[in-house]
Amino acid sequence: MKSRIAGAVPTASADSLLLAQPSAELQPTEAGNALARLLVNRINGSTEQYRSRQTAAQQRLDALGSPHSSTTLHVEGALHLAQTAFLPPDEEGYARLRRLDTSLRMIEAAFPQVSTDVEMCRLTSTMLEGAWRSRALTPPRDEERATACACPLCRRLPTPPARTLGDYSWRQSAGRPLTVKAWPYRRELDSVLTAGWIWVRQLNDLERDLGLRHRFEDDILVFHEYKRVIDTIDTTHVTQLVEGRLAESFSTNSARALVCGLYAAHKRSVDEHWLQQHHAGSVTLPQTNPLGQSTYSALQMLDCLFWHVSPDTELWQEEHLASLLLCRVIDDMADVRVDSLTGEISNFWLADLPTHTKALYAACTIALIKYGCMPEAHEPMWNTWLMSSTIVWMGLTGRHALWFDGITEGLPPAEDCPLCDLQPNPCTGILTHGTTLTIGPRPTAPALSSRTAELSALCRAQFPRTWALFDAELHAFEALHGPWQGNTDSTWEILRRTYVAAVEASMDAPSPDRARQIQQDAGAVGSEKFSTLYDPQTGREDTALLSYMFGCAHPHFIWNATGYQPTTVTGDWLDG
Repeated sequence: MKSRIAGAVPTASADSLLLAQPSAELQPTEAGNALARLLVNRINGSTEQYRSRQTAAQQRLDALGSPHSSTTLHVEGALHLAQTAFLPPDEEGYARLRRLDTSLRMIEAAFPQVSTDVEMCRLTSTMLEGAWRSRALTPPRDEERATACACPLCRRLPTPPARTLGDYSWRQSAGRPLTVKAWPYRRELDSVLTAGWIWVRQLNDLERDLGLRHRFEDDILVFHEYKRVIDTIDTTHVTQLVEGRLAESFSTNSARALVCGLYAAHKRSVDEHWLQQHHAGSVTLPQTNPLGQSTYSALQMLDCLFWHVSPDTELWQEEHLASLLLCRVIDDMADVRVDSLTGEISNFWLADLPTHTKALYAACTIALIKYGCMPEAHEPMWNTWLMSSTIVWMGLTGRHALWFDGITEGLPPAEDCPLCDLQPNPCTGILTHGTTLTIGPRPTAPALSSRTAELSALCRAQFPRTWALFDAELHAFEALHGPWQGNTDSTWEILRRTYVAAVEASMDAPSPDRARQIQQDAGAVGSEKFSTLYDPQTGREDTALLSYMFGCAHPHFIWNATGYQPTTVTGDWLDG
């Protein structure tokens, strides 16, 4: 008998496990194991085309200077690690899973092309039910189960500033900056969230147009999870439009949207159920959660495979999946403290993992951002601008803590900095065979190109304290990227009010108010200048430079956001 997992060749035990009982009755631990096997069997290994481009990029960097000694750090492949054991769902959990299964069977019967997505939704939802119940009913283990790590990364972990729920009032779903325009036209796209999706599709589509550039209709079906967009998008009309199009003109991604919309609704119902139990005093939720490295990675994949549309030819490519996972990690890195306050479960920094593992993953995000600045990174794969656009989107929405939580007192020394010296890395095997990070002296361009020199001159004239650091980072960026041909005026306006402002604040006395001002102004300048990033001539250039300055440039505001200081779970309504 054939397995119901399309495209996979499971082991006999996995096959019998899936067919022995309805998916809605599968135990969470078994579901987690089956999901990991499904993913491993579906993933395509790196091809010669990818490897040759990586080699060419490294050879170009090596030409900028003589080889130096280096340090390496290995990251284990997540899906080969042991799955966490979870409690079974309670009666209400099983009822939710049965309702979900009924809808999934209808979709699978109508659109067998998405049977893999359907099975992933079943397994992921079952695992999620067990994770929430385990979190609520199992006494948490000590956060640090090992002695302090002395590796170069853990030694550099920041001390987090104290935060309370009130510090995140700006992050409410209905609040600034997501109510402001992010696109100068098209009323239905008056949202940073929606505009960000189409922005990355446009970045990808300039040479190889897959017709996805304005396919926002497919995405709207999952928007009921994002209550903020009700004010700006007629979701009822768009949903009817998509359902009609499904009947007339089938698209795999449209059907996938239906599956992921069901998953989004299920996830919200589970989240709200346990937060209500916490409010009522029936359970006490800890800030930590029982997700391990493997379960976290598997849990995020269903979301990732839909939200970040890609052609089917590279949907399961290792390089593609690595960028999907690390985009979620970088989001967690910035959102960790507010997620701990609101009870969010799928956050890597709240998971039951050693600090060293979290530090490795944070370093992977920086290495991948650097790799995305290189022209060689964008040739083999359509969806290669995802990480670059993600970090820029984070920096310009004001929704994330990239500036607010990232500003700490005093600048750390740049000399012998392992984060500055992280080498570019696509982190290809992070789900499968693992990946190795390399720390060694970073290359630097001998001279700046004309437009980058203009940015340096503007900084020297307006912010002399920051100029030496800013100029050094521009030289490091051009070593990765080559001569920059972006929009000097709009890019400087953005950098002046984000990265440069944050560096200036770090040089001064600690000031939460100053940090908050930069956070809010980041959202303001984002709404003012976001449309410039769509320019077909300069948009990619501007995105590359902003992604470097936001994610890699010393003093590493994204790294500073890795600090985690738990308080009490307050249980604010979730923000997606």
